[in-house]
Amino acid sequence: MSTNALVKTDGTAQRDELIQLVSFMLADEEYGVEVLKVREIIRMPNITKMPNAPPHVEGIINLRGKVIPIISMRKRFGLSESDNNSHTRIIIMDVAGALTGFIVDAVSEVIRIQNSEIQPPPSMVLSGGIGREFITGVFNHAERLLIIMDVDRMFSESELESFDGM
Repeated sequence: MSTNALVKTDGTAQRDELIQLVSFMLADEEYGVEVLKVREIIRMPNITKMPNAPPHVEGIINLRGKVIPIISMRKRFGLSESDNNSHTRIIIMDVAGALTGFIVDAVSEVIRIQNSEIQPPPSMVLSGGIGREFITGVFNHAERLLIIMDVDRMFSESELESFDGM
């Protein structure tokens, strides 16, 4: 588990340092994750379905000899499903020490920002729902808000253990 979140929960940033985020689109909203978590970004391959997998687990892929579980970010966030298109990508990330793939609508860009520019998410947003564990902040980017996530906190311990069994 990552102990150094981008934004402290008490509202004080650690120190004003430059961070890089990979931004991606999901249902017309923009999200960002630390670039150091991203291992690679690939086009949609054939995904092998796994029996009895949770609804948000699309299946597994073989990436250069490694079996990687693939998660639908839309299903994980409870968003409506959409058909994959030429912009759909899988972001391979290091989640709690294991490689995991996340299906996103499109990958936008790498953004460099100061840690001090990240605002904590409103407490009303975090009072319930799936996001409160892993939404670490919000950044105003080109007149739209970028939601910053910590993927290490996206899954419970039992969910991470179930991925190891795939």
